[in-house]
Amino acid sequence: MEWDWLRDFLKGMIKPFAALAVVFMAVGLSYVQKLGLEGEMIYSVFRAFLQLSIIGFVLQFIFTQKNVAWIILAYLFMVTIAGYTAGQRAKHVPRGKYIAGVSILAGTSVTMFLLVILNVFPFTPRYIIPVAGMMVGNAMTVTGVTMKKLRDDIKIQMALVETALALGATPRQATLQQVKRSLVIALSPVLDNAKTVGLISLPGAMTGLIMGGASPLEAIQLQIVVMNMLIGASTVSSILSTYLSWPSFFTKAYQLETKVFSSE
Repeated sequence: MEWDWLRDFLKGMIKPFAALAVVFMAVGLSYVQKLGLEGEMIYSVFRAFLQLSIIGFVLQFIFTQKNVAWIILAYLFMVTIAGYTAGQRAKHVPRGKYIAGVSILAGTSVTMFLLVILNVFPFTPRYIIPVAGMMVGNAMTVTGVTMKKLRDDIKIQMALVETALALGATPRQATLQQVKRSLVIALSPVLDNAKTVGLISLPGAMTGLIMGGASPLEAIQLQIVVMNMLIGASTVSSILSTYLSWPSFFTKAYQLETKVFSSE
């Protein structure tokens, strides 16, 4: 009996293993076309299989626990990885990983708090961990793009920013247009996705529910909640990241920190 879980897991992996046929097709095409991606394809699939299997067992354990600490621990782990990844994208922003982590934590936690208070989701592992994962992943991408674009735009328009500073503008005033542009570019994919959801493709959460046996109407209701929370969390995280980033772009004398913009 104690090994039943392993037998059930291996039995359930028959279909995922069968789906490897399409991966082998891609590997064959890569070989024929001499793309040189065969090794990377196989490694990516193996890594995804390993990661998802491990997280599956971890979630199975957490879902059986009654302790709220496990929810918080899992959430903080996701935020930490997301902050590191977003910081890597904006590697030229000083303390980029810290800024990204704090921004993602703030945006997702505020959004999640509102959802729980409004009784949209119960505070249980089965709901909170998947919801947090979607928000953290989306906020990670948006925050990384925002920080990188802000730094790059200021670098391109250094003369314009320095002129504004010389005329008495504060750092925030001098970089207002760059901040707006970085936020618009980073948030546009999220908003475009919301505009076209259900028209071009069915989102993952909605597809999973329908394939799991839920009615399309129930799936749509959940997907609307998901789109709303992604927009909320991404907007808070990206805006906060600009407030935390721009002070490191300037000296205490309100001059551009040239060493931040010296590298490519």
